[in-house]
Amino acid sequence: MARQLRVLWDDSFTKYDFGAAHPMDPLRLDLTARLCRALGLFDDASRVEVVGAEPADDALLATVHDLDYVAAVKAASLDPSSADPSRGLGTDDDPAFVGMHEASARVVQGSVDLATGVWDGEVEHAVNFCGGLHHAMRDRASGFCVYNDAAAGIQRLLDLGAQKVAYVDVDVHHGDGVERIFWDDPRVLTISVHESGRVLFPGTGFAEELGGARAQGSAVNVALPPGTSDAGWLRALHAVVPQLVRAFEPDVLVTQHGCDSHFLDPLAHLAVSVDAQRAAQQSLHDLAHEAAGGRWLALGGGGYEVVDVVPRSWAHLVGIAAHTPVPTSREVPADWLEHVRTRLGRPGPAHMGDGRDPWWRSWEVGYDPEDGVDRAIMATRKAVFPLYGLDAWFD
Repeated sequence: MARQLRVLWDDSFTKYDFGAAHPMDPLRLDLTARLCRALGLFDDASRVEVVGAEPADDALLATVHDLDYVAAVKAASLDPSSADPSRGLGTDDDPAFVGMHEASARVVQGSVDLATGVWDGEVEHAVNFCGGLHHAMRDRASGFCVYNDAAAGIQRLLDLGAQKVAYVDVDVHHGDGVERIFWDDPRVLTISVHESGRVLFPGTGFAEELGGARAQGSAVNVALPPGTSDAGWLRALHAVVPQLVRAFEPDVLVTQHGCDSHFLDPLAHLAVSVDAQRAAQQSLHDLAHEAAGGRWLALGGGGYEVVDVVPRSWAHLVGIAAHTPVPTSREVPADWLEHVRTRLGRPGPAHMGDGRDPWWRSWEVGYDPEDGVDRAIMATRKAVFPLYGLDAWFD
């Protein structure tokens, strides 16, 4: 019988570290794992397995990256002063650091190993909250992402025999790297629900971006206006994602759960709560059971409020994947809060939620052309739904 959940974690993943001044503090990963342990999510080894990974070799990296780019990462990893900005290395977003190649390749191997376990039936669900590095392109680093573990996991699933893989990305930033790597591959459906590229990096991800000539409709983008909060964000997710995933009929669902959509996140402008993020995680989990036979690989991603947001959001993800969801009303464990006070000299959040009611209006109640969120949803539905035999207004 398959184990319920496999989670990727050990302390080596904190070596993916761009330095003290960089927003992507690896402390967020350590605090997430500590919170999962404090909540008891790792206690039942018969149901939940926690594993590590070795760095991916060049052959694996070459399934989604150019080998000359891999060579550039290796060179910069040995000598950061040699980093090539034309490859996205040595920039403000992706400063080079000693050991960068190994740290980045380890994340890739982890996601690929988890994807393999899901496909082979060893586990039903798998979570890599260290991964979801969705901006990395075939030939360059981008947006805090050196290698694209999400794309590598998807490619491994295809190589193992999956006929179709659906990828849903709810990070506040457009999942451009995964989309671009599979731009002309009709076997992969990429759906990204994000803040509009008109105001946020990477400046892409609009409704009319539909995929390559051989794969029209394989790329789906919902570009939301700044300030979108729980009700609008969840409305957008539910008005686009389930309908297209069901129509696509994937063998596996891969999801990216960047939690930088939160109202406390310093790098973006949405206003989503942990409660709504948990609701989205639950919905995507249920969709995996409905549309992909329960085969689900869930990844982390962005998230830069490292105490109040990231650990709670991703602990909820682990709990849902373990089929032991954590109530948002639950108090945050005292030992975790004490660790935060000792380590950072500041308090942590009192409860596992923000006290919000994650409610949204169903699309069936009607379209409001005066509402910016509804306009964004309709633009996507009109562009994509007919390609799947769906009605943009009613399905």
